[in-house]
Amino acid sequence: MAVTDEAIEKLKAMIVSGELRPGERLPREADLATSLGLSRSSLREAVRALSLVRILDVRQGDGTYVSSLAADSLLDALNFIVEFHRDASVLELLEVRRILEPAASARAAVRVTAEAIADLEEVLSRATAESPVEDLVKADMEFHRAIAVAGGNSVLASLIESLSGPTQRARIWRGMTQEGALQRTLDEHRSIFNAIARHDPEMASTWATVHIAGVEEWLRSTLTE
Repeated sequence: MAVTDEAIEKLKAMIVSGELRPGERLPREADLATSLGLSRSSLREAVRALSLVRILDVRQGDGTYVSSLAADSLLDALNFIVEFHRDASVLELLEVRRILEPAASARAAVRVTAEAIADLEEVLSRATAESPVEDLVKADMEFHRAIAVAGGNSVLASLIESLSGPTQRARIWRGMTQEGALQRTLDEHRSIFNAIARHDPEMASTWATVHIAGVEEWLRSTLTE
């Protein structure tokens, strides 16, 4: 194991064990390096790496702290990674969305509140088939985010939001090139919404699957061509 990797593992072990808790400041660099049996340079590199993925928060002039470790904070790292995916690899992201989105929609149908239903309907009203495709895709992303939030699982909601952004280009591309794609998206959104509003998890899951699979199948065909 490389020296920096060893330093990262040791710091992670301190956090997982509870020796370092969320919001707690790390000991002085010299003291921590000595207690862990590390050089100060390798410790510094480990801190830099863990700060990039939001596990540690380096505050200039104040010190280094363990982050809140909230789901949305930790999953920011996923955004950073998946933004590098292009072309055919987007299919893998859509495949994951096809697994997660139906589950989130089913959860929302069971747990959704009257207030959340009103919020979802408001999001649906933000775009029409005549809207610029970028506006419709933006509303699409907000619609899926709101569904995931309504399901009440913060980790699932953060995952879906993280995976939604990198597939945005594919959805804009589809909207600009496939005839009827915008109206089809709106119709599918309405069907998902209606199932959630009726508290019908099976139908909500089915329509979510149809919705994501449509983008996936279009992209698969387009890349093949």
